[in-house]
Amino acid sequence: MHKEWLVFPPGFLFGTATSAPQIEGAAYEDGRGASIWDTFAAKPGRIKDGTTPSVTCDFYHRYKVDIRLAAELGMKSFRFSFSWSRILPEGTGQVNQKGIDFYHRVLDELEKYGMVPNATVYHWDLPQALEERGGWLNRDIVKWYGEYASLLFREYGKRIPLWATVNEPIATYVGYAQGIFAPGHRSEAMGRQANHHVLMAHGEGVRRFREENIRDSRIGIVVDIWHHHPLRPDNEADRKTADLNNEKTYRSYLNPLLKGEYTKCLLDWMEKENCMPKMQAEDFALISTPIDFFGLNCYNRVVD
Repeated sequence: MHKEWLVFPPGFLFGTATSAPQIEGAAYEDGRGASIWDTFAAKPGRIKDGTTPSVTCDFYHRYKVDIRLAAELGMKSFRFSFSWSRILPEGTGQVNQKGIDFYHRVLDELEKYGMVPNATVYHWDLPQALEERGGWLNRDIVKWYGEYASLLFREYGKRIPLWATVNEPIATYVGYAQGIFAPGHRSEAMGRQANHHVLMAHGEGVRRFREENIRDSRIGIVVDIWHHHPLRPDNEADRKTADLNNEKTYRSYLNPLLKGEYTKCLLDWMEKENCMPKMQAEDFALISTPIDFFGLNCYNRVVD
C-alpha cells in the first residue's frame, strides 16, 4: 500500500456527530417546550419498548464529561444541533434565555478543548406548538424557520464556523408520509408537501445567514444518500424501478438544491400518484440559493 494513501489532507477534521433530540434529554427542564418527538414517542405503540427522548444520553447535564471524552478520543470537531424547542418553546415568539445560555456553555467547553463546533439548525425536532399550527405542511413554516435561524446566527454566529441548515431532510418526509418518524402521519401527499417546505426553509436559512454577514463561517446542508441498485442489472424493469426510487428519494433533494428543479420523471410520478405539492415558480430560486458546502451522510446501498 502506498504511504500517501494513509495521509489525510491538511485541515481534515476527525469528529463526532450528535443531535439534540437524540442526546440531550432534559425534555421539560429549564423552560424547554415539547417537540414532535416528545409527543410522538409518548403515544403507546409508537416506540416498541416505550423509550422517550426525556433522558437519552443526558447530555444536558453531562455535556462537560461527554465533550472531554470526545477530546480524549482525539476528536477535532464536534457536531451538534440546537433544540428549537429549547430556544423557542412555542416555536416562535418568546425566547428561552436558559436555552440560549446552555448552548453558550457547550461552546465554552468546545473552545476549552480546541474542538471546532459544527452546528445544525434543524435536526428533526420541530416544536410541537408549530406542529399544531400545521407544521411542515404550513407554508408559513419557512418564515418561522427563518426567524429561528436568524436568532441562532446572531447569537452564536461568531463562535461557530460550520453550519448546516437541515440534517437529512428525508426524515421529515418519513414522518409525514410513512408514519414511522415524528409526527407520525401516513400520507404521500403530506410527505411531498413537507419535503418542499423543508427545502424552502433550507434556502431561507442560507439567505438569513448571508444577511448576517458572518465572517469566517460557512453554511450548507446534510443529505443522506441510499442509492438504489437494480436487483438484476440486465433487467430493464429492475433498472427502471431503481432509477425511479432514486428520483423519489435523494434526487428529490439534490435536483432542487443544485439545479433548481424537480425532474420531469419525479413530476410525472407525483402527478400520477396525486401527491404533487403546492408550490410556486419562485420557490426554486430560494431552494437553490448557493451554499458553501454539501454534507453527505453515507449508510448503505438499497437493492430493488
